Amino acid sequence: MGMDPRDSALDAVAVAYVRALLRPKTRVQKLGPVLAAAAFAAFCAISFATVMVLAPPTVTQHLPEDRLGGP
Repeated sequence: MGMDPRDSALDAVAVAYVRALLRPKTRVQKLGPVLAAAAFAAFCAISFATVMVLAPPTVTQHLPEDRLGGP
């Protein structure tokens, strides 16, 4: 047998206020900045890959055999 809530010494309005303060707040997350960052990262990755494929090789001449230490 419990105590009747009407006989409680706690103020019902104060208890409701405290419960409202302790309730976790739901934040609305905006997807715009997240999608913009993901699109920018994808664009950078594709651009870098395209440049690496299309760029000419950095070494265009082979080293002569005498510079490689051959006989």
